[in-house]
Amino acid sequence: MVGLKPPEVPPTAAVKFISAGTAACVADLCTFPLDTAKVRLQIQGEVRIPRSTGTAEYRGVLGTLSTMVRTEGPRSLYSGLVAGLQRQMSFASIRIGLYDSVKQLYTPKGAESTGLAARVLAGCTTGAVAVACAQPTDVVKVRFQANGAMPESTRRYSGTVDAYRTIAREEGIRGLWRGTLPNITRNAIVNCGELVTYDLIKDALLRAQLMTDNIPCHFVAAFGAGFCATVVASPVDVVKTRYMNAGPGQYRNALSCLLALLMQDGIAGFYKGFVPSFLRLGSWNVVMFISYEQLQRAVTLAQS
Repeated sequence: MVGLKPPEVPPTAAVKFISAGTAACVADLCTFPLDTAKVRLQIQGEVRIPRSTGTAEYRGVLGTLSTMVRTEGPRSLYSGLVAGLQRQMSFASIRIGLYDSVKQLYTPKGAESTGLAARVLAGCTTGAVAVACAQPTDVVKVRFQANGAMPESTRRYSGTVDAYRTIAREEGIRGLWRGTLPNITRNAIVNCGELVTYDLIKDALLRAQLMTDNIPCHFVAAFGAGFCATVVASPVDVVKTRYMNAGPGQYRNALSCLLALLMQDGIAGFYKGFVPSFLRLGSWNVVMFISYEQLQRAVTLAQS
């Protein structure tokens, strides 16, 4: 089974936009426990104000997942899923769905192919715009995933809607956009790591005629994209997660969060949760890109 064949007419920007958001939601449903484990490992050891006691210790991916199931129940693995799906529908639709359209804008007229610079600029642009639009959903997702790690008496939020309300009430509207700058930085890097790498690997495989434009080709390109994105984005991702999860007054800005992490854990602190990050981002990319390619083709064929 190699999937649907590429349609003769390329998919429209609207089809790509909807397909990207849907494919990202499918990928989130499949890999969300790994994302929750990653967040728990990244915030572990963080100095909190006020300090909480009695929190569980996490060791490794499987250890984190088993500890969460044992101490909080299986539902904890999907804590923050609603905000996560909200995030993907707005975030992935823009950063992935509009990538090809923006890439064409940066490609000089008459050029035979799109250069690396145009691809990188397109990845940075769609990543930055997506963050500006969808940052509140990301803040709530991270807060809710971290929320379950606290003792029940000190948990900050009872639900997703309550998290939006509480953050807006206690920290102001700016609280919902906390960590926007590190998140823009992270997503510019991740977008280049994911979309540009996927684009380049897929093009190279097709031009060399090593593979045809079908699911095995998409799998190889997506796996490579996930690995590259994890390596370059992990340091920014750890800072982003800690800063967005921080209470009022804990860090002055993203730079102070970065320095506190460096002083406390050293360089290794920037790669906390690397294994679950790669497991999550690698598997997420594989599921998302395969779903994205197939959904685009299915919708386009249905329209013809």
